[in-house]
Amino acid sequence: MITAFNLNEKFQKINEYWTPKIVGELNGQLVKLAKLKGDFVWHSHEAEDELFQIVKGTLLMEFRDQTTESHPGDILIVPRGVEHRPRTLDGQEVWVMLFEPKATKHTGAIDHELTVHDQEWI
Repeated sequence: MITAFNLNEKFQKINEYWTPKIVGELNGQLVKLAKLKGDFVWHSHEAEDELFQIVKGTLLMEFRDQTTESHPGDILIVPRGVEHRPRTLDGQEVWVMLFEPKATKHTGAIDHELTVHDQEWI
């Protein structure tokens, strides 16, 4: 059965930061939602591009040579192999929707205390 879902209702089910939850799958890609707050870990994805759609808040994406700032309605694509570190403005919660191939590891080849190995469906 094909059904629609409400993004806000799905975001209300997320209680942890930096812990993506899967909400859909299409063409070998997973659609994930995540709440972010503070700083994440520097990492890259050698074989996969990563798409961030900002739903709420301001996402800062640090690269080794620049920092970008994305706002609700913006989409940021991080090309494969590019080292990056997402972070938020002080104390601000950011909501993002991610589109990634199924094989994408949360923190790339880095194993960190923030790494989520088994992402759950909501």
